[in-house]
Amino acid sequence: MCWATNPALAQADGNTSEALAINAHYIADAIYVAQGERSPKLFMVHDAEVSAEVKLDRWIGTSGTTLGLHALATAGGRPNDAAGTLQGVDNVEVSSHRLKLYQAWLEQAFAGGRGSFRLGLTDLNADFYQNDSAGVLLAPAFGIGSELAATGPNGPSIFPSTALTARVSVAIGKSGYARAAVVDAKAGVLGDPDGVDFSMRHGALVIGEAGLIENGKIGFGVWRYTQRQNDIRTLTPDGSPAKRIAGGAYIIADQKIGGTQERPTNAFVRIGVSEGKTTPFRGGFQAGILMSGPFKSRPDGQLSFGVQQGILSRGFRRTLLDDGFRTARMEWGIEVTYADKVHRNVTLQPDVQYVRRAYSPSGGRDTVVLGIRMILSNAE
Repeated sequence: MCWATNPALAQADGNTSEALAINAHYIADAIYVAQGERSPKLFMVHDAEVSAEVKLDRWIGTSGTTLGLHALATAGGRPNDAAGTLQGVDNVEVSSHRLKLYQAWLEQAFAGGRGSFRLGLTDLNADFYQNDSAGVLLAPAFGIGSELAATGPNGPSIFPSTALTARVSVAIGKSGYARAAVVDAKAGVLGDPDGVDFSMRHGALVIGEAGLIENGKIGFGVWRYTQRQNDIRTLTPDGSPAKRIAGGAYIIADQKIGGTQERPTNAFVRIGVSEGKTTPFRGGFQAGILMSGPFKSRPDGQLSFGVQQGILSRGFRRTLLDDGFRTARMEWGIEVTYADKVHRNVTLQPDVQYVRRAYSPSGGRDTVVLGIRMILSNAE
């Protein structure tokens, strides 16, 4: 178990900022696939993470310089093997388990703190294509759009493996923001079989996002790979995959629609599209509601409802048809979850998901998943 208490931290200077911040959490998911491709089955999934941010100004004489380190370890089963969905049902499920240095970056602030430049191994989803109000939901599709998550040689720089990244972020006016990044197309960290890719031989993912942070967030993003990727279906005359430039765009909105300042209700919506040639998905849609403190007696509770869909690309559907599978245009699902603290360091979260799969080798396409998540955290 990776669980730490919040230590008394040294002061970086005469103000109240801390020189060192350490955060840790341990997640244990019990996932019961009541109906799916191979069900019923019960799985346990584990994720332990420790991260630290160190303000370096005091030691190296700079201004606004921060070092970040983040390690993780996973364990347990793979519930989606039984669920049979294309997008997954648990956002901490991974294909193989390892101890990893997940993030390691150096950030320098500029323009009086209104901008920053970050270099190193970083999680793309921390800065791009993110709706904070969707963060409680367990289905991976609510984390980042599948049309982007399914790209690259082995996936972009997101959980569970990041990639070398150069990112710049600036505040514009009172509520505007803009950020852009160049990311190694091949993800890999210390702990992965091939380690970190320093060669950039697979090219880069270039991504940008801009928007407003007012009453929540509204943003628009675009992304594109610099090097051609394999077409998911089309072959050249010699039988090798045709090459295409992968790219796409998305819009996000996350706004407070009711409640109070202490107990807000937020709605989120997100739409993404891709070129539809290099990924199983040509687009997707996610939307939902997050109610904070929905019950007066439980101020820490969070009730969330979400709906998501992944629209299949034409090439992927044709390949499935060639293999004898009847397919629908999309996979879609709904999720209802409630998270609440039962102790200052312990959160319990029951969860229910229904997924209508786009295709199924066995014929049935309905998936029902029941789960409960326990989070141990040093956060007060």
